[in-house]
Amino acid sequence: MSIQRGIVTNAKEQPLNLAIELIEAPTDEIMQLLAELDAALSGPYSADQRHALSVDQLFQPSIRFFLVRLHGAAVACGGVAFLDGYGELKRMYSRPAVRGRGVAKTLLRRLEAEARDFGLSLLRIETGVYQREALRFYEGAGYQRCGPFGPYAQMPSRAIETSLFYEKRL
Repeated sequence: MSIQRGIVTNAKEQPLNLAIELIEAPTDEIMQLLAELDAALSGPYSADQRHALSVDQLFQPSIRFFLVRLHGAAVACGGVAFLDGYGELKRMYSRPAVRGRGVAKTLLRRLEAEARDFGLSLLRIETGVYQREALRFYEGAGYQRCGPFGPYAQMPSRAIETSLFYEKRL
């Protein structure tokens, strides 16, 4: 397990004691964060419109998955999958209580660095039309809308009618 620790200053210039840990197997904390994410997505999207990887799929050699701690408490998670010619952000989530404090931005920078270190220059994400905070977040981080990619491009239109696709050159 590798841990990146540091004091991050948020937009209000308040220090955040963040630690970002590479997680190689599911933990209770990861399972809780993913359950919260699943609950948030289960309301507005039908089962065929949710394209999240299973826990088993997240912990494969082609994916790096991270847990973020704020003052020791697990508050966010996310991963990057290394695919053919691009990376894809996976299961990125931060608890509502820490949103707007720089936690997700710090995690996203780490995921982008992982993709660059792997030799990738393009990072993509599929998210949902009802995830307004996420849409603002990714757009604010320089991600631009694109068409369906990878396996999404082969899905029936019903399965992706509530999906939005973004990419960013690294």
